[in-house]
Amino acid sequence: MSPSLVREGYAGTGPGAITPDGCAVELYRRLAVGDEPDVIAGVAPAGADLLELGCGAGRVTHPLVERGFRVTAVDESPEMLEQITGARTVRSPIESLDLGGERFDVVLLGSFLVHAGEHRVRDGMLRVCRTHVRDDGIVLVQREGVAHRSALPWERTDASGCLIRIVSADPVGDGVRSVRAEYRFDDARWTQTFLSRELSDEELAGHLAAAGLAVERTLTEDGTWLLARPVL
Repeated sequence: MSPSLVREGYAGTGPGAITPDGCAVELYRRLAVGDEPDVIAGVAPAGADLLELGCGAGRVTHPLVERGFRVTAVDESPEMLEQITGARTVRSPIESLDLGGERFDVVLLGSFLVHAGEHRVRDGMLRVCRTHVRDDGIVLVQREGVAHRSALPWERTDASGCLIRIVSADPVGDGVRSVRAEYRFDDARWTQTFLSRELSDEELAGHLAAAGLAVERTLTEDGTWLLARPVL
């Protein structure tokens, strides 16, 4: 088991356990799932072996399990993994994951994790994607929408009733922004501060290529989901 890392530049407040990257376990247990399972199921082979990197409290994991996918769910937070049912769980930082040569039909890197502030973390995550995907498999990557950093404050109301607001995205150097998010339910409030590196289409494609992956196409109209394949 790999130890949790302390994530410099990340923080969170609110009731319950807070993970090393500032996520609140109780918040993510409450939030509704969006269209992620539909996007994934639309391109993943039926019953595929799927590696989910950064599963959190299982908002995406559980719908995928219900659809018949065999999911291995990875997270560095033991409190998050305690929320997972029906899937194999592995506790590890994503960028140092090593499953001993095991490979999957689909590798999923969601939750905008590709925008990690540190180059070593992002590049490590993408190497892990390539290492763990079968040569004929696919890697699905979720990237930030432009509005998350350029049209602030940005907000929406989640299907759970939570008001989600991105209140600031302040430059801290080297193309990285410190982003502050607020989450408000009637009975509870959380905040999260995290680092996000802006990536152009060309930059993202270059980082994927360096890891041995090639972008094949976008999967959503807003361009936030990409499908990549291994370069053989």
